[in-house]
Amino acid sequence: MKQIKAIILVLIISSTLIYAGDGKKYGKDISLTEKTKISEILSNPKEYVGKKVLVEGTIVDVCNKRGCWMELASDKEFEKVRIKVKDGEIVFPVEAKGSTALVEGEVYEINLTKEEALEHAEHIAEEQGKKFDPSTVTGPVTLYQIKGLGAEIK
Repeated sequence: MKQIKAIILVLIISSTLIYAGDGKKYGKDISLTEKTKISEILSNPKEYVGKKVLVEGTIVDVCNKRGCWMELASDKEFEKVRIKVKDGEIVFPVEAKGSTALVEGEVYEINLTKEEALEHAEHIAEEQGKKFDPSTVTGPVTLYQIKGLGAEIK
């Protein structure tokens, strides 16, 4: 009986120590070990479409309404990538802005007509509480995002 108690105690302490070293986890466990730079994905996104990647970056924005997306800063200045998850499946906390996130997900492409791009830009402006200027959308748009499967926020 003492051995069982000792084993349980060791397991509890071990799991606490292991968890203390990590950040808060969202979604599935991260299985990839090799990180891909966000700048590499953005410089040649078609090469990554359909591929699972592990990216890391500072969280620069989070969906204020549902926590259904967050944007990570690239390793290059003025670049960022959106991590989108299915509504309700993973909820990223708004308070995570400024934290570092490690995200595993699949790169995908969205092709929008000019009309769809207008709707999308208006929706984004509304989510961010910003004024929408339709003149900023001049034609069809292709977006590249990462479908978040699992994340760890530190």
